[in-house]
Amino acid sequence: MSDALSSAIVRLHEACIPDPSNEARRLEALAAEQNVDLAELVARRVTHEPFSHIAGRRAFWTHEFFVSSAVLDPRPDTETLVEAALTLPFDTVLDLGTGSGCILCSLLAERLSTTGTGTDISPDALEVARRNAALTGTQARASFIESNWFEEVEGRFDLIVSNPPYITEAAYRDLHPTVHRFEPRIALTPGGDGLDPYRVIAAEGAKFLSEDGFVLVEIGYDQGASVLSLFKQHGWRDVACIPDLNSKDRVIRAKAPE
Repeated sequence: MSDALSSAIVRLHEACIPDPSNEARRLEALAAEQNVDLAELVARRVTHEPFSHIAGRRAFWTHEFFVSSAVLDPRPDTETLVEAALTLPFDTVLDLGTGSGCILCSLLAERLSTTGTGTDISPDALEVARRNAALTGTQARASFIESNWFEEVEGRFDLIVSNPPYITEAAYRDLHPTVHRFEPRIALTPGGDGLDPYRVIAAEGAKFLSEDGFVLVEIGYDQGASVLSLFKQHGWRDVACIPDLNSKDRVIRAKAPE
C-alpha cells in the first residue's frame, strides 16, 4: 500500500467517512482517471462532499448521469418508479421536478417511440437535465421547461411521473451532512409535513393526463397512507402503493379520474 493511500485512509477515518479503506481506493482510481492528486480528492471527500459530485457522475438504471450540486443525486430507490412506469402503456410522459432528468431520460431510452417533457423550477437543474438527455441520446425526444409544477405546462400526457421533494421540515434538519450541505434544499423538502407537492399533483394532475392515463410519484417510506388518501380524495382510480426492493412503501400509482 502506497503512502498516499495510507494517508488517505487515515484522513477519511478521522472524518468519519464510512468504509474509509474502500472509499480511499475508489478515490485513488478516480484520481488516476482525472489525472489529479489523490490528496486533492480526499480533501473534498472529508468535507462530506458526495463521491458522485467529486466524480461528476452517478449510475442510475442503465446509464451514468452527470450530477452536480444543482440537482438531487439519483438514488436506487427511484428506480422503483422507473420500473413501475415501464409496465404501463405511454407515448408521452411529463416529468415534474425533473432535476437531473434521470427518470425522464431513462424512460425515453427504454421506449424509443416516446417523447417527454421535464419541468423544474431551477434553471441550473434544467441545464443538468439537458446535458443528461444528450448523454443518453434522448435529446431529440425530450423538451425541458422552467415551471413551478404545472404552471407553464400545456397539453395532455399519457403518463405523469415525479420524484418531488417530500422530506419534512423537521427531518431535513437531521439529514446527513453529505445530503444537507451538498444537495439543493428545494429538491429535498417543501417544508412543513412534506406533502404539499402531492396535494398539487393530486388536485391538478388530471387536467394534464389523457384518458386512462396514469400518475406515478415517489414517496417517503412512511407517507404511503397519507398520499394514497390524497389521491383517493380527488377521485383518482386504482390507487396503489408499490414497495421498493427493501419492501418499503416507495411509489404511488394512480389512474386518471373518470
